[in-house]
Amino acid sequence: MTDALDRIAAALERLAPPPPTSADPQAHAAYVWRGDTLTAARAFAALPLAQLHGVAAQKAALVANLDRLAHGHAAHDVLLWGARGTGKSALVKAAVAHLQAAGASLALIEIATHDLGSLPQLFAKIADVPRAFALFIDDLGFDAAADGRALRSMLEGGAEARPANARLLVTANRRHLIPRDSAEQDPTASGQINPRDAIDDQLALADRFGLSLGFHVMDQDMYLAVVEGYTTAHALPFDPADAVGWATRRGSRSGRVAWHYIVDLAGRHGKTLG
Repeated sequence: MTDALDRIAAALERLAPPPPTSADPQAHAAYVWRGDTLTAARAFAALPLAQLHGVAAQKAALVANLDRLAHGHAAHDVLLWGARGTGKSALVKAAVAHLQAAGASLALIEIATHDLGSLPQLFAKIADVPRAFALFIDDLGFDAAADGRALRSMLEGGAEARPANARLLVTANRRHLIPRDSAEQDPTASGQINPRDAIDDQLALADRFGLSLGFHVMDQDMYLAVVEGYTTAHALPFDPADAVGWATRRGSRSGRVAWHYIVDLAGRHGKTLG
């Protein structure tokens, strides 16, 4: 009977899929963290830095900070906050790719918000790798201050802080990551006796980022400059009235809206976009 059970167990082990193997952390330009496995990104395609308009100051600050990280110097965790579609995520990828093209030993690791709890495992996996890592968390936001406390301790002050060769790059639509809701006006609703306590708890996470870069809604002139930059790069005709009409129908002006217009324009002219 025991032999039969052993044979059945061995057969089941052979049928079971092998555990996923993590990618070599020194072999690829970009990765995706799957909660327990580091996977090479299938296609890491970043815009050239020159095609990102209206964010010159943010561009210079982020590239300088990542360059320090890549060379083993002191560098900040970065919060990129502001209006949707203004180029926060595009700038992160473009800055990393720009430095890689210049020979920097730097890789991007994208982390989904639902995998934040597994960051200590990722830290352990990359801590001894002779390479710098930009840990990219896109579109982060918390519904309550308590939700962000684990990440707060990893940024600063916790026993399991991120390693010296890695820094977090977080994008968010809210500057303070946590909504500044009625708890500020009615502190007793959240159990706070002092109204300042509620505000301090909300700001504590954002304050952990040494570098905070704001992105703001574009005016029409900047929107058209972005469109013109894209049309020049992709050999497409530049028609300001047509571009403004597209933005008007979409109800907003942003880098994302400009790119969607370029996709539509290229399609109308029978072209593909790399």
